[in-house]
Amino acid sequence: MPLLIRHWRPCLALSLLIAVVCGIHAMRWDQRGLFWLQQLGVGAGAQAARVWLPGYRAAIQALPLAELAETSGLSYNPFTGTLFTVAGRSQLVELSRAGEVLRRIELRGARDLEAVEVLGDGRLALVDERQRRLFTLRLPEGDASLDSSQLESFDLGFAGAGNKGFEGMAWDWSSRRLLLAKERSPLGLFSLPFPDEGGEIGLLRGEDTSGLFVRDLSSLTVDRRTGHRLLLSDESRLLVELDRQGRPLSFMSLGRGSAGLERSIEQAEGVAMDEDGAIYMVSEPNLFYVFRKDEPLSLPRS
Repeated sequence: MPLLIRHWRPCLALSLLIAVVCGIHAMRWDQRGLFWLQQLGVGAGAQAARVWLPGYRAAIQALPLAELAETSGLSYNPFTGTLFTVAGRSQLVELSRAGEVLRRIELRGARDLEAVEVLGDGRLALVDERQRRLFTLRLPEGDASLDSSQLESFDLGFAGAGNKGFEGMAWDWSSRRLLLAKERSPLGLFSLPFPDEGGEIGLLRGEDTSGLFVRDLSSLTVDRRTGHRLLLSDESRLLVELDRQGRPLSFMSLGRGSAGLERSIEQAEGVAMDEDGAIYMVSEPNLFYVFRKDEPLSLPRS
């Protein structure tokens, strides 16, 4: 017994150390910390060739979205200069870039809309996570109600995903592919060759996510200027920039004190980017955010 008493403290300390190390690895803080150190050494020239998320600051914070519930997903429409999100599981909502609700469209038959994206030909794509289906539509005039059974739709598979299916979606303008983010269990990033209206859809292909240091994926967008991807993680409270090969280039914390945030962003569910490089976010408590750089790099104007 004295021997056991003598050694219980070192054993307890070792157990606590193992628990802390396992916790750090599970939260990906070790990978994040290593990348943060690497990010410190990136020069001005390399920063200019990237989105470079450390250079962003909040311009609009926690703006309530009027009378909306459970906002999720976000997309910028370059054809109209407005944003689209989904709300209340079955509503498509158009927003101004200042967060004003412009109109709502009810999608009858939808069970759990989680993502919206503007395609290269101007159509909108919507993902219903529960039904594991992708719908496409042409935007109707004014407020409207649409029947989902009358829309073109595609089965996304993953029948056993339940509420851990596709949460994010983005249009890659250069490759004309849809990028789809599976939330977790397991986390995944997929590309889908997508046709013009009436064409045949391609095969869903998984992409390498081994370099990601996030616990889940809730949304994504593609920067048209660089082709880089921005991946949003609710659980890790991070926005991460990836290059075309999926390698991390920069990240921004969504915690209080980072990027000028007065409060942490809770349940970040949607991210989008416009042609001037402004970044927009929505959170499930129905709050709206805008992040900007002092000197944005714009797309060439036609």
